[in-house]
Amino acid sequence: MPYGLPYVARGQTIGLLGGSFDPPHAGHVHLTREAMKRFGLDRVWWLVSPGNPLKARGPAALARRMAAARAIMDHPRVHVSDFEAQAGTRYTAETLALLQKSCPQARFVWLMGADNLAQFHRWRDWEEIMARVPVGVLARPGDRLEARHAKAAQVFHKARLHPAQNRLLSRKAAPVWGFANMPMRAISSTEIRKNGAWTTS
Repeated sequence: MPYGLPYVARGQTIGLLGGSFDPPHAGHVHLTREAMKRFGLDRVWWLVSPGNPLKARGPAALARRMAAARAIMDHPRVHVSDFEAQAGTRYTAETLALLQKSCPQARFVWLMGADNLAQFHRWRDWEEIMARVPVGVLARPGDRLEARHAKAAQVFHKARLHPAQNRLLSRKAAPVWGFANMPMRAISSTEIRKNGAWTTS
């Protein structure tokens, strides 16, 4: 497979969790496991980005974040990838287009936390992302209200699945999205950096 991607069987459902993972932590692991269960996914790929276009300050070195991600996300159905760095894509819409071209046999689902849904309309070509792949949103209890009133949620309110259908998300044609609640994990990359447990240098 190109770009160091793992073998993909025809019709395999793959959740894509993108981010800087600066640093990766137990919350990312928890979200990944919940996504596989709640959205009926065969695999999840972590897409560790070179940097976040919405953040002025750059993250720690990519090699360091990749190593930390592989160390904490030890699961046979999860692959940690630096696809964006290898492919030279900067924005999610570009990444998805190239992944679909590289792996046409796969069924991709974009995964995000509800905090990202709240600002999703700020992403470049966010409506194209919704048109390309199903989107699975996982919410912690405190994120629900803001996410449900997000611009993206309002624009695509008719495309939202009933919670009872969330496990069918990957089999639906875009635009479609599912919203699932998951138990709270009070941890974030920002807090870890603030506490000095992870430095970018």
